[in-house]
Amino acid sequence: MNARYDGDGAGPEARPLRLLIVSQYFWPENFRVNDLASEFRARGHEVTVLTGQPNYPDGKIFPAYRENPSAFSSFEGIPVHRVPVVPRGNRSVQLVLNYLSFVLSGWLLGPGKLRGMEFDAVFVFQTSPITSALPALRIRRMRKIPVLLWVLDLWPDTLSAVGVVRSPRLLRQVGRLVRYIYRRCDRILVQSRAFQANVEHYAGDAGRIRYFPGWAEPIFASRAAVDPAPELEPYAGDFKILFAGNIGQAQDLPAIIGAADRLRDVPGLRWIIVGDGRGAADARERVAQLGLGDRMIFLGRFPLERMPSFFTAADALLVSLKDEPIWGMTIPGKVQSYMASGKPLLGMLNGEGARVIEEAGAGLTSPAGDSTVLAENVLRMMRMSAEERDALGAAGKIYCAREFDRSTLLNRLETWVRELRGNVGAR
Repeated sequence: MNARYDGDGAGPEARPLRLLIVSQYFWPENFRVNDLASEFRARGHEVTVLTGQPNYPDGKIFPAYRENPSAFSSFEGIPVHRVPVVPRGNRSVQLVLNYLSFVLSGWLLGPGKLRGMEFDAVFVFQTSPITSALPALRIRRMRKIPVLLWVLDLWPDTLSAVGVVRSPRLLRQVGRLVRYIYRRCDRILVQSRAFQANVEHYAGDAGRIRYFPGWAEPIFASRAAVDPAPELEPYAGDFKILFAGNIGQAQDLPAIIGAADRLRDVPGLRWIIVGDGRGAADARERVAQLGLGDRMIFLGRFPLERMPSFFTAADALLVSLKDEPIWGMTIPGKVQSYMASGKPLLGMLNGEGARVIEEAGAGLTSPAGDSTVLAENVLRMMRMSAEERDALGAAGKIYCAREFDRSTLLNRLETWVRELRGNVGAR
């Protein structure tokens, strides 16, 4: 068993924690919760996962899972219990059904799948939807064990920002649900300090809230040399801007395409899009309409393990979020991974994400949705020497190691779980 940090003062031989992770998304979907689960097991803890059938971001149940579900019942020795869900699809109504299906399946089937197992705490990985916490709260009530909720999306604000819900009345009802959930959690972890006031408003007090940002997965922070992705060999002599990750409304691909359109005549400039999502088809169609197919190249989605090879081959890494108040409070998860790779960043976003890039001296930023300034920053970075760009990348790497150290952050989580073990409030 690996030695580990124990926040309650116990030594490395203290009893392992028994942690249940509840998350609508889990391996083979690429989310940071996979790395969290893996590390907790490596520290000698007992980890179990309750999740849904994999369908993110394509919106379809993964073919490999359909063919052989049993192959996805264990992740690095961690038991994974899955409940049925309606796939996300590519329409808002399907997304709503997807959210509801996990709640119902997790609520009704989850406790049965976990029968006979003992846990010290439940950890909820809460991207959208907030409703994914409800099965965990039922388990909390049945088992009398504490729940820690990691808030990565602020509801109801996120629903309004992406246009899924526009009715003020319905948004108020969602707000009441958020209040119900927050007030029954024993710890609420926020990925950005800017989330604090919003969460406190619904939670009713600040005493249960802790700052818990994301980190870069070890695969990005490794010092081992990585060969450039062969998919980028045709553009070896070009200046390559890489966008990696989900392609949704929040990422504002139309604004990126606008910048590419402004720079269509700049020789040797390529925009490489690695990822997929609900907005990918529209983005490809717009690129084709503008005749930018040779400038903006969509390569599709790749496993997490392949991403360092794409980062290595890129000259700059691009992160963007729409011009909405909610996104200004968010630090996109890819920022830490980008910084850890040692490459310079181009940011088109507001608030916390921009602040982190600027504070680190890791790259150039433009306001959210501002294609003009993004285009200017691209030209500015292209004019830099390789040494100047390397200096930006090195600054980001140093900042990431200081502010978003994986071991330090997971030590904190381990401490919080130990503090709560056996201590469930009356909420």
